[in-house]
Amino acid sequence: MRYLVISDIHGNLPALAAVLRDCTPDQYDRVLVLGDLVGYGAEPGDVIERIRALAPHVVVRGNHDKAVCGLMELYGFNSHAREAAEWTARTLSEGQLAYLRDLPAGPMLVDDVLEVWHGSPADEDAYLVWIDDIRDAAALGRRPLCLFGHTHVQGAYGSGEGHPVVDSGEHRTRTTLSIRLEDRWLVNPGSVGQPRDGDPRAAYAIVDLGARTVTLCRVAYDVDAEMQAIRAAGLPELLASRLAEGR
Repeated sequence: MRYLVISDIHGNLPALAAVLRDCTPDQYDRVLVLGDLVGYGAEPGDVIERIRALAPHVVVRGNHDKAVCGLMELYGFNSHAREAAEWTARTLSEGQLAYLRDLPAGPMLVDDVLEVWHGSPADEDAYLVWIDDIRDAAALGRRPLCLFGHTHVQGAYGSGEGHPVVDSGEHRTRTTLSIRLEDRWLVNPGSVGQPRDGDPRAAYAIVDLGARTVTLCRVAYDVDAEMQAIRAAGLPELLASRLAEGR
């Protein structure tokens, strides 16, 4: 079984389209989506429809998905995120809002090897940034391979002896890791629509359970087109300009 793993699309249709061109259906059997389909970007409805058309095996909700459909208060959001969430809520159809409202919370078990979260297994909205937090989350995992999003930083963290922390700092196009099921691995595929690790390219991952590998992938997309769409929608300038920097 091979899984295409995507997360944190944030309403960025050009980035999602680039990922789906780069990872063609012959490279995967099922799709896993780790949350935050919407928020920030200018094409939230189109993104939802593209995801629905993929018929993902699992989709878990993100905090922006909850905020947009009214399941979460906006007081914890900064002013730019709040404005984007309010705009997105006005833009989506009732059916699209209902789709977001019906998304399940993580963690969710996928099979005997995989489970998925948005934030962490203890709190779907928690950020796993520091290594101590990642180790604590790994101890709560119920499968050898745990997939999470939310931080917009691509990386893989192995709990076994001698396993390095692998991140996207080298800005490679593809990095393939061998996974031992005797260990526990936490893998963040990175953000499709708003990377924050210094690499503006859309990020995703491919999990191949037969080969016991995880491949971290990056693909360039038309950043200028999304920046122009954000500006045309009247969304905050920061949401456009940060895309070019991957921050």
